[in-house]
Amino acid sequence: MRQFFKDLGPGLLVSAAFIGPGTVTVCSLAGVTFGYSLLWALLISVIACIILQEMSARLGLVSGKGLSDCIRDEVKNPIFRIITLILIFSAVVLGNAAYEAGNISGAVLGMEAVFSSVTFNIAGLQINMWSLLIGGIAFLLLFLGSYKKLEKVFIVLVLLMSISFLVTAILTRPDLTEVFKGFIPGSFDAGLLTIIALVGTTVVPYNLFLHASLVSEKWSGDKYLGAVRKELVFSLFLGGTVSMAIVICAAASNISNIESAADLAVGLEPLFGSSATIFLAIGLLAAGITSSITAPLAAAYVVKGCLGWKGGMQSKRFRLVWMLIIILGVIFSSLGIKPVEIIQFAQIANGLMLPIIAIFLFWIVNQASVMGKHKNNLMQNLVGSIVIALAVFLGLKSIFSVIQNL
Repeated sequence: MRQFFKDLGPGLLVSAAFIGPGTVTVCSLAGVTFGYSLLWALLISVIACIILQEMSARLGLVSGKGLSDCIRDEVKNPIFRIITLILIFSAVVLGNAAYEAGNISGAVLGMEAVFSSVTFNIAGLQINMWSLLIGGIAFLLLFLGSYKKLEKVFIVLVLLMSISFLVTAILTRPDLTEVFKGFIPGSFDAGLLTIIALVGTTVVPYNLFLHASLVSEKWSGDKYLGAVRKELVFSLFLGGTVSMAIVICAAASNISNIESAADLAVGLEPLFGSSATIFLAIGLLAAGITSSITAPLAAAYVVKGCLGWKGGMQSKRFRLVWMLIIILGVIFSSLGIKPVEIIQFAQIANGLMLPIIAIFLFWIVNQASVMGKHKNNLMQNLVGSIVIALAVFLGLKSIFSVIQNL
């Protein structure tokens, strides 16, 4: 048991990344709008997440490299390599900029639940002071390179919020019959964009890049494959259970509309009473800051791998990438759009990015030149194909829905 807790790390960070403000908001909106009826979508998302993250973790362990490094090395045709890297570069950088805006906006919701909103104008652009503050904190932590030490504190705060939702889900005394019915797929089109958002908030594309890098740094050699898988399954099922608890809380708490952290706090009132808002504010702030660190960091690792840069976190080019992501996140979160809408958009953007990244991951883990005897077997390919087909289907349906609404 002691060894199991010692092995905890990369999987928990992946869970901490997707149990952020986006998860709280999207799962709450799903619960408010559709009750328990989309719990099945969350369960499928968690299973899909485990399947894809296992491939990513296995890749990092066996190859000792990140996903983008492997793609650059394995795509031999120079023209196709350039097209591929540009596609990944664009998807991750733009997607992470949107995701970063959602992370910062979620942390801002936490601040505004306790303090009033403060804005000021810079060159005609209205900037939210809290967005600037959160971006500044993420910037400082990454610049000093001390984020690893502070991440443990953030993870504790996120887990504290997570435990509160698990307990609250029990104390709200939901109708268990209805809850179990929620795990049976119903009307698929009724909440299409919400389903895509639920997938996006659980299977975060940048985590596929980040996880491979984290595993390659923590372990070396395929003898640790069992430990990697155990830690991954435990961590992601924990995260998935928390997401489901949030849906149940929102569905059982009679919330009619969600536009602020105060609205989200209603789901916690049965457990914490009037202190719910402050507690949720702390949780959202911690989740937002933690995610605000991992998103730009993952983007920097992706760009580094795509372009074959040398050097670590302290290199100027590496820093320039995460600085750009943070700046874009602050700007996007300050455009006067409601924070909940930004978070929703970020999750939908991630749902659309997922098929692109998943296909490249699937291709790489089938390369014997990279994976050796640990390349995908028949069953892994069958299950992986189903997951990718589901991701592609959701992405195409979303694009078609948007075109119809133009």
